[in-house]
Amino acid sequence: MVAKIKTGKNIRGALHYNEQKVAEGTAELILASGFAGSIEQMNFNQKVQRFERLLMLKPSVKTNTLHITLNFDAKEKLDEDTLQKIAIAYMDKIGFGDQPYLCYRHHDAAHDHLHLVTTNIQADGTAINLHGIGWQQSEQARKEIEDEFHLVKAQGKQYRVEPAIKPVDLEKALYGRIPTKRAISNTVNAVINSYKFASVAELNAVLKQFNVIADRGAEDSAMFQKYGLIYSLLDEKGNKVGVPIKASSLYSKPTLPNLEKRFEKNRESRQQFKPALKERIDKVMQLPNLTERAFTNSMQKHGIDVLFRRSDGGQTYGITFVDHRTKTVFNGSELGKAYTAKAITAQFRQEKSLQKAIAPLTTTTKHLANDKTNHSLSNPLETLLAPVGPTGPFLVKKQRRKKKKLNR
Repeated sequence: MVAKIKTGKNIRGALHYNEQKVAEGTAELILASGFAGSIEQMNFNQKVQRFERLLMLKPSVKTNTLHITLNFDAKEKLDEDTLQKIAIAYMDKIGFGDQPYLCYRHHDAAHDHLHLVTTNIQADGTAINLHGIGWQQSEQARKEIEDEFHLVKAQGKQYRVEPAIKPVDLEKALYGRIPTKRAISNTVNAVINSYKFASVAELNAVLKQFNVIADRGAEDSAMFQKYGLIYSLLDEKGNKVGVPIKASSLYSKPTLPNLEKRFEKNRESRQQFKPALKERIDKVMQLPNLTERAFTNSMQKHGIDVLFRRSDGGQTYGITFVDHRTKTVFNGSELGKAYTAKAITAQFRQEKSLQKAIAPLTTTTKHLANDKTNHSLSNPLETLLAPVGPTGPFLVKKQRRKKKKLNR
């Protein structure tokens, strides 16, 4: 089991994300602790108000929201009763057993995972200290729960994490079965909240994996000049389709000014993941007879997508690594000179397909050379191809006329 805790300042946003998934049919509320009455009959505002009443007791605490995900191995098929027991045990072990919380079971990935939403503001107006909760209380709780419920251990070699975000279903989005705005919003929110990137280009390196792109427009456009940003769906060829959505119209407001605030934080927080990424790249680069295709395929087996940036003329000028294990994005140049596009591609050998394409040309050249050696200029084709001038066909004809005169 993998547990991830995100602290924040927006309990409404955390609830909205999960309730939206329920409305789409990709999640269900399986547990409500600390809520009076029938949770099935409560609407969104009633659920939010339960938390907001606590937040009002300590308005000076700005970081007051916990959004926790518990991820299970893809091979584990856990029933609802077991998932409820795991959620209760986990919340008790991290010190939130007496807090109100909601537990959602999500079905939008290849593996089972739970989302838990709660607050650290208690009924007496005091706040639970969140310092070190991830690597102390949560890590200890994870290990104990793995033993208690006989789960695949996250630190074991056999544990396999599947991507928690699924690409947008273009057919459903384009034909109205899932509104485009909702489809884009869900993907953008999930990527922004999960991955660490430091530019729009790096954000797009992730979004493109899920059929979405952020677009600032051409540099001479009014949108670019006004710092605007829109999001669009992409088809299987990477072309924009459907109606683009303004960033300011999405619930989480993933506008360019808001993204740039994240860029600065992400640059610092992702540094710790550089060594492990470089180590995996080095391991792949040691493989024999490496081609670009073999490199990208091998990197995917290590949980890394590789994107080469090319000019209109097909020249490679950049490379980006998307590490799905640590949820980080790096340009090759940020990792060091050995990881730039130029350094990486310099070690590739030519693709076999290119070598096969060159082979017939080489064979034809050899045949022509042999023909030139074995046939005299009397061969019609050879005569036609012979250079025009003093050593060409005209010289041959002149020599023949001279020979005829001597014979007479």
